Amino acid sequence: MLKSKYIIPFLIVLALVTACHYRPMYVSDGGAGGDSVCVYTRAYALNSNFQVEADTLWIHMLPFMDTVALVRGDKVVVAEFDIHPQDSVDSVWVKVARDQETIGWIQEHRLLENIVPVDPISRFIHFFSNVHTLPFFLVLAVFFLWFVYRAVRRKQIKLIWLNDIDSIFPLLLSLLMAIAATTYNSVQHFVPDTWERYYYEPSLNPFDVPFILGFFIVCVWLIVLVGVAVLDDLFHQAKAEVAFFYLVGLVSCCIFIYVFFTYVPVYLAYVCLIVYGMGCLRWFRKSDRYPYVCGACGAKLRTKGVCPHCGALNE
Repeated sequence: MLKSKYIIPFLIVLALVTACHYRPMYVSDGGAGGDSVCVYTRAYALNSNFQVEADTLWIHMLPFMDTVALVRGDKVVVAEFDIHPQDSVDSVWVKVARDQETIGWIQEHRLLENIVPVDPISRFIHFFSNVHTLPFFLVLAVFFLWFVYRAVRRKQIKLIWLNDIDSIFPLLLSLLMAIAATTYNSVQHFVPDTWERYYYEPSLNPFDVPFILGFFIVCVWLIVLVGVAVLDDLFHQAKAEVAFFYLVGLVSCCIFIYVFFTYVPVYLAYVCLIVYGMGCLRWFRKSDRYPYVCGACGAKLRTKGVCPHCGALNE
C-alpha cells in the first residue's frame, strides 16, 4: 500500500513535470521583414467539425434572403469567417456546411450556443457540464434511502470518514476530487479562454496543454487510478451489500465535493481546500496505526474492544 508520507511529494513531482512541456495556444505568422508575430486565434478553426444540438438551427443562404434548417444530430463543418461591423448583435458570422447543397451563414454566438464538437472528449465535457447536478441529487437520494433502510435494520454501516474501510485510497480519492474541482474553478475564473480552447481541441495528454490544464488532467488520471485501488481494497474487505452501500456513499461524497469546490468563489475554494487537505493529512498520519489484531478474525484494530469486522470481544 502506498504510504501517506509519499503521496504529497508524488503529486508535487507530477505537477512540476507537467509544467515542462505544453503546446502554445497561439500561432506564429511571419510579419514584415521576416519577424515573427504571435496572433491569438479563435478556440476553433476552419474545417472544425461540429454536431447540432438544437432541435432546429437556421442558417442564411446568400444573398441572406433564404434560410435552411439544420436539425439535431446534423454534422457541419466550418467553411469561412466574415466580419459585419454593421451588425450590432454579433459582428462575426460563420459559414457552415452540412453537404454540398446545405451551406449558409450564421452569427457566431448562435452557432456556438447550439453545437458541440464531434470529439468524444468534448462531448463528454459538454454532457457533464450540463447534467452533473442531476446525477448528484439522484445518487444522494439513493444513498439517503439506503442509509435509512440499513439504519432501520440496525446493520453495520461502512462510510467514508465515519466508519471507513482499512485503506487510505477513499480519502485520497476525495482529496484528488477537491484538487481537480478547485483547479477547474481556477481555470474558469482566471483563464476561461484556455478552457474554451481545450474544449474545442481536447487532449488527454498533460504534456500537450498549458500547465494548469496539464495539472487538471493529471488529477483526472490519478482519480481513475485511485478509483481502481478503492475497488480492489473494498471488495477484499467487505461483502457485496456493504461494498455497494459504501460505494454509493463515496460517490455521493465525491460529487458533493466536486460541485462545492466548483461553484464556490475561487478564493473561498482555496481556503476550503487547505482546510480539507489538512484534515486528510491528519487522517493519513493515523491510518497506519493499528497496534492490535482481532483474536478471532485477524483484522487490524486501533483499540481493544468489539471487533467492527466480526463482532468478537478483544480485551
